[in-house]
Formats: sequence, structure tokens, C-alpha cells
Amino acid sequence: MEDLIQTNYALDTFYFLVMGAMVMFMAPGFAMLEAGLVRSKNTTEILLKNVALYAVACTMYMVCGYAIMYGGDIFLSTITGDGVAGAEEPATYAPSADFFFQVVFVATAMSIVSGAVAERMKLWAFLIFAVVMTGFIYPMEGSWTWGGNAVFGMYTLGDLGFSDFAGSGIVHMAGASAALAGVLLLGARKGKYGADGSIKPIPGANMPLATLGTFILWMGWFGFNGGSVLATASVESANAVAIVFMNTNAAAAGGLIAAMILARILFGKADLTMALNGALAGLVAITAEPSTPTALQATLFGAIGGVLVVFSIITLDKMKIDDPVGAISVHGVVGLLGLLLVPITNGENSSFTGQLIGAATIFVWVFGTSLIVWGIIKAVMGIRVSEQEEYDGVDMSECGMEAYPEFTGASGSGL
Repeated sequence: MEDLIQTNYALDTFYFLVMGAMVMFMAPGFAMLEAGLVRSKNTTEILLKNVALYAVACTMYMVCGYAIMYGGDIFLSTITGDGVAGAEEPATYAPSADFFFQVVFVATAMSIVSGAVAERMKLWAFLIFAVVMTGFIYPMEGSWTWGGNAVFGMYTLGDLGFSDFAGSGIVHMAGASAALAGVLLLGARKGKYGADGSIKPIPGANMPLATLGTFILWMGWFGFNGGSVLATASVESANAVAIVFMNTNAAAAGGLIAAMILARILFGKADLTMALNGALAGLVAITAEPSTPTALQATLFGAIGGVLVVFSIITLDKMKIDDPVGAISVHGVVGLLGLLLVPITNGENSSFTGQLIGAATIFVWVFGTSLIVWGIIKAVMGIRVSEQEEYDGVDMSECGMEAYPEFTGASGSGL
């Protein structure tokens, strides 16, 4: 029996680490997607933001975020096979593996913000917000959900019927809520909206790169959802992992197909960016509960997400909420959809009322605190580059280098 316990411990720990590495690979996925969807003069800065926010998230979650969210001190305590010092029960996998798996989720939430505020935000203002988001804002709402703590000592979301398997709300909607607060204070890119209410499309510079980023995210999502089973060393958990992988893939496919067809109906052409966002929307939609739907249900849920994201992107543009990559629609609007779909297949552990209360709690907390933090940063140092810097591209003003100097040049001359 002792040998079996040790074997299961080793297998589950190894599984956790591999799934965490897959989720970490979503970081370059976000970087490639966003770099492809911004203009060439802003490429270096968006890449630096993505790699820097990952480092900030890892550090802040180690210093204080994990302790806020789950209790137990990763930064100063001794991590042993029995768990973090002070833990009540021995872990069934290495606690340091759990920390690694959790920290890449934090980075994912922050990655959502970077795309929405692209092309006009100051780099250091963004990184200062990342410190607060990953060290305090996200861990607090995570402590009320996955951490199981009562919201301000009043109620436990789980007891109210709230369930979020891998984070449609806890990770994705939270990141989108922080992004929305920043975008509202930041304003739209210059030239995006005309005085007459017209909307000017600003196409991205590299569609192959955006497509590669989407494929990377699609693959990394298997770790995101599959790892949330938290085990694989038994027949039951192995079957659960297989179902989650199957449904995750089915939802992404359904989302892409639905978004592509709808774009063809609305615009008369197949729109690659809508198709890419449709795939991501399908993934977000299934993330709240990928273990209980059938493959057909997962495909339909993804398709609903793909349709919703197209209408959401169009609507936000009409509202003059400028989101260069569609992050608020993909992760926020469809994140809410994912939460509301949970009771359809998992009514035993969730209710529509509980899902709505949980979603409202996450949004109010993250949006409200983010608005305050963004407002303070704006008052102290400003959050937006100058109009001239935006025209020239933030690569030179924020990073001092260009991603494609031989093709564009600082003024687009190629010299």
C-alpha cells in the first residue's frame, strides 16, 4: 500500500508539472497572438509586456499571492513532501507543483489585459498594475472561489451554488474585467473612431503570427483544463482527464466554425480574426465545466461562444470601447457565458443563481479595484503615451528598438 501511495503521488505530481508547463506555453501563445494583431510599430513593446508580466506574476504570486489565495507561505516556508509548512493535511502531490500550476493561471489572467490596452499604454504603468493585479486583486477573488473563503466574511460562493472548474470566470472574466477598467480610463487609439461615429478598421501586421498564437493557445488549453482535474493516477481521474481533453478540443472547433460562418453571413467574407477569436471563445466557454458535457454538447457550447464573440466585438466597437485583439469579448463576455452554461450539465454542484452571484462578485471586485488602481497610476504618472509617440509607435518610445526595422523604420520609411 505504501508503494502504491508513493507511485500515485509521483504520477500526480508529474502530471501537475507537465500540465503547468503546457499552461506556461500559453504565455508565448498570447504574445504571438497579440503581436500579430497590433501594427508593426508596436510589436516589440507588446512582446516585452508579455514576457515581463509573466516574470512579475511569478514573483508576486510567490511573495504574497499564493498565501492570500490559499494560505501557507511559499516564499519563506519549507516545502516538503508533506506539504507547505503549517498545512493541516498531507498533500497527494508536491505542494510546489501545485504552486507552479497555480502561478501560470495568474499570468494567464494578466496576459488578457495586455492585448486590450495595446498600442497606447505606457509600459511601466502596465507593469505597475501587473504587480497589484497578480499580487493582490486576483489572489483575493481566487480566495473566495477556489480558496473556499467567505467573501468579506459574509458568504461562501461554493455554498451558494457557484462552480468554475478551470476558470471561465475566476481567470478569464477576471482578466477581462481588469482590462475593461483600463480601457475605459485609457481611451481609444487615435483615428480609431471618427467624429461622425464611423469606425476605422486598424488591421494587425502579421496574420500568420496571430494564427500561430491561436494554435499555441489551443494546445496550451489542454493543460489549462486537463490539469484542473488535479490527478491522473487512478482509472477515474484518467478517464476524467480524457473527457476534459476531448471536450476542450470539441468546443474550440465548434467556436471557430460558428464564428467563421457568422462572419461570412454578416460581412460577406470569411474573416480570419473572427475565426481565431471564435476558437478562443469556444475554449473560454467550455473552461467553466469541461468534465460533464458530452462531446456534442461541448461543440454546441463552443459554437454559442463563437457566435457571441462576433456580436460582442461588433457591439463594443459601436460603443467606442477600443480593444485591439478582442480580449474583453473573448474572455469577459464569453467567460460569463461559460459560467452560465455550467448548470446545464452539472446541476448537482451549481445553480444559475449561484453562477450569477459568483460572476457578479468577481466582476465587481476586479473591475472596481482595477479602476481604482488604474486611476491612481493615471494621476501619479499617466497611463497613456503622447499623441506623437502613439503615431510613431510605442516600440521606439518605450523600448528603443523596432521589431521590423528593415521593413518599416521609425516613420514607416524602411530606412
